Amino acid sequence: MRIGILGLGRIGAFHAGTLFGLGVVESLVVADPFADAAKAAAERFGAEVADSPEAVLAAGIDGLVIAAATDAHPALIRAGVEAGVPVFCEKPVARTMVEGIEVLGAVQGSDVPVQIGYNRRFDAGFMAARAAVRGGELGRLHTVRCTTLDPAPPPAAYIAASGGIFRDCSVHDFDIIRWVTGREVTEVYAVGGNRGADYIAEAGDADTTGAILTLDDGTIAMVSNSRHNARGYDVRMELHGFADAVAVGLDDKLPLRSVEPGTAFPAGAPHDFFMDRFADAYRAELTAFTEVVAGTRPSPCTIEDALEAGWIAQACTLSLHEHRPVTIAEVRQG
Repeated sequence: MRIGILGLGRIGAFHAGTLFGLGVVESLVVADPFADAAKAAAERFGAEVADSPEAVLAAGIDGLVIAAATDAHPALIRAGVEAGVPVFCEKPVARTMVEGIEVLGAVQGSDVPVQIGYNRRFDAGFMAARAAVRGGELGRLHTVRCTTLDPAPPPAAYIAASGGIFRDCSVHDFDIIRWVTGREVTEVYAVGGNRGADYIAEAGDADTTGAILTLDDGTIAMVSNSRHNARGYDVRMELHGFADAVAVGLDDKLPLRSVEPGTAFPAGAPHDFFMDRFADAYRAELTAFTEVVAGTRPSPCTIEDALEAGWIAQACTLSLHEHRPVTIAEVRQG
């Protein structure tokens, strides 16, 4: 199998290494506006270097991985689909929901699959939680808690182009809540503050947020996010039902220190980076994409899926700025 990669920054180079290690991938064709990034990938993985996205698509590839800047996603997704090449694109589909809807409209009706990169769907813990919920082990759910805490904020340039913490960070929690529970969000109420880097406030964003989501069956989900967690990278999920409760992320690398006397948990070195925490999930995610390319499975995360998480992020952003509950129906109409 021959895979093209557009964008060789941090995540693109990581994907190149992952794909290189998959037995079914025989060769890589890469392109990046920064020639040194493409050259480095060529040297590390024996990849062929192309001078443009068009050249990558013309190189006889079987699948296309898009890890370029967000602004480039819409045009590159369309180009891949128009060329008849299955596409994997890192989230988000586009910077705005308007653009995302336009992309969806442009590719609807095509039989070329598109997979959007929400890696938590491929993490063993989240998959086990989904199985427990869907199998009825927890009974009827009443409470869900999700946490994503970064060890340090991204650079100012990244923050300025991110679309805000709900669209950039919390959206992973929104997607996994939908995926694990099988329910839709109907209303949100969000709050936020700035407790650290001044450039985040200057960009009109919050660095620490909380959101209460009401699901369509009445279940309450609470999402907590921050750009500042000195102990490490903390991603967890709790699901509480009338029959049982389960948690994702309670392992010995949990970046949290217990002060209970005689308690040695967690005992390991804390997770310090998302690529460390989700290395296995990324490998499973790209393995799934090779199966999509081979035609042996449908896309496990479609554009429609990604846009649903985007609506929740948009509703939370509006709620934060206007200090009020916001329904998903409202932002869809807006």
